[in-house]
Amino acid sequence: MSAGLHSRRHRMTHDIGPADGDALGPELFAEADGVRLCYQHVGDPADPTVLLVGGVGSSMDWWPADLCAAFAAAGRHVVRYDHRDTGRSTTCPPGEPDYTGRDVTEDALRVLDAVGVRRAHLVGLSMGGAVVQELALEHPDRVATATLVATSRAFDGPHDAALPPSSPDLDGLWDGPPPDPADTAALVEAFVAEDRALTGRGRFNEARTRAVAARAVARSVDPTAGGNHVAASPGRPFTGTLAELAVPTLVVHGTEDPLFPGHGPALAAAIPGARLLTLDGVGHQVPPPESWDVLLPALVRHTA
Repeated sequence: MSAGLHSRRHRMTHDIGPADGDALGPELFAEADGVRLCYQHVGDPADPTVLLVGGVGSSMDWWPADLCAAFAAAGRHVVRYDHRDTGRSTTCPPGEPDYTGRDVTEDALRVLDAVGVRRAHLVGLSMGGAVVQELALEHPDRVATATLVATSRAFDGPHDAALPPSSPDLDGLWDGPPPDPADTAALVEAFVAEDRALTGRGRFNEARTRAVAARAVARSVDPTAGGNHVAASPGRPFTGTLAELAVPTLVVHGTEDPLFPGHGPALAAAIPGARLLTLDGVGHQVPPPESWDVLLPALVRHTA
């Protein structure tokens, strides 16, 4: 991952769906190269497969279950998974990652292998958007389409210095140590506060956020281990430029993203043929239910 996206100490904010992830089926495990990755899938495996790739430190709980179900009902086989060091996937002690950023990126391919899918549509959120860019450049045979949500360039470009900085309202948001991993209530409160700061105008739904945060904390081996994504070394660099990205690409960006303000249009402009979907009032988050009447048809068309 690029230095910019790999070093951000944050999870994505999401307007989340039901806390009952069991509605998406049993938790399964991909085991390869010494790592165990927990995943779920919903929909007909004969339909086109869509792999959802989350942000820094995010377990699969943060992909809304009702969004997954709605996408599946539209004729897609939807897969979500826990990054290593989140949820029930392989977890290292905090501050002691035994992997690189490249490993985190290539975990997406390990999940696809376990599902038995050679080529899939990839939807990446924030850091997950960087993962999708990297895979689309190095493994275009595995990526049918790319959808980049609330993210920025994973590869440095000549105009990066001109991109707007993060909002000063986020200053200090990730300062200080994380809560005690045994303090469930404090962990949930930290996630809720973070989501509130990153969510767009009028888009924060505390009840939904709190429910999924509680589920994510409860099912994580160590809810604080996700910080290892930031501590891990980048590993062998990915090669190429966005001008060489030939996978059909959709960029989805909110008008009120405080972390990457204005980065969506710049990202779309850097990728040949990329289309931009701008969501009014949406922040640095999974697009909330109020936007799904626009988002879902666009995703279905893009992944056709």
